[in-house]
Amino acid sequence: MKRRQFLQWTGLTFAAGAVGACAPRVDTGRAGSPQPTDAEAFRAARRFAHLPFGDIAYVERGSGEAALFLHGAPLNGFQWRGAIARLAPYRRCVVPDFMGLGYSRVPEHQSLAASAQAAMLAALLDALAISTVDIVASDSGGMTAQLFMVRHPERVRTLLLTDCDTEPNSPPPKVKPAIEMARAGTLADATARWLTDKALARSTFGAAVFREPGRFADETIEYYAAPLVSSPLRRAQYHAFHLALEPNPLAGIAAELKRSRTPVRMVWGASDDIFPPADAHYLDRTFPHSQGIRFVPGAKLFFPEEFPEIIAEEAQRLWRVA
Repeated sequence: MKRRQFLQWTGLTFAAGAVGACAPRVDTGRAGSPQPTDAEAFRAARRFAHLPFGDIAYVERGSGEAALFLHGAPLNGFQWRGAIARLAPYRRCVVPDFMGLGYSRVPEHQSLAASAQAAMLAALLDALAISTVDIVASDSGGMTAQLFMVRHPERVRTLLLTDCDTEPNSPPPKVKPAIEMARAGTLADATARWLTDKALARSTFGAAVFREPGRFADETIEYYAAPLVSSPLRRAQYHAFHLALEPNPLAGIAAELKRSRTPVRMVWGASDDIFPPADAHYLDRTFPHSQGIRFVPGAKLFFPEEFPEIIAEEAQRLWRVA
């Protein structure tokens, strides 16, 4: 692969990233023995909340107090399958797909900006009769989580953040190639190639965001990429999601975060060069009720998918259910 083409592909990596029916809640037993969740099972569990924003796809598992899991781009809620398999004994785990990503279906002119995503999450929780949540968030989902928390502080019990945007680093420099590809209208075409060349997806995208890209399975690539390029509208919305990452959606948020009373903990990939360790330290300094940072050796941006047991351990610690 030529250098320019490689850089274009790795640029894909760095995009931030009333209820129709209730999903069945399935208890998994002990956290150490979760039931496996493959793409077919996750697809079968998918439900849609019919909101003013559109039909928002989500999966729900477990019971009790609710936890909201927010994925990164260009992924969807499938990112959290391993974590919710371990955490369903302790929480009602709700895993939505953001507008413009995953399997949510939204109208052509719906805003896909982070502020609109935060408003959608509030409407989703209302539709599910959920008043308060513990939030677990990654990448661009962490950006939206911060906006949601400052808008609805009374609704957030705790916040667990993995590698994600911060006010000084949003969007990070390595997101810019993906934004420029979206502006040029080429990002969806490049992503579509993952469906016909999964080895390419692993050697470029996978190598950039996973410690062990060989674990990026064919069915996972399909589950992530297929909805993004499934129609002209979805391709346009995939581009629009990335274009909405500029200007900085977190501009001016620091003062509000410093007033937060929410317990927050960071779990961070020590080898992530998109959101480097300095971003975790920034959040630790900014949140007055920070519970500190756990760095994961060798881990990159999307390590929660590779090592869900770490997310489960840290969530239980933060929730005080371990």
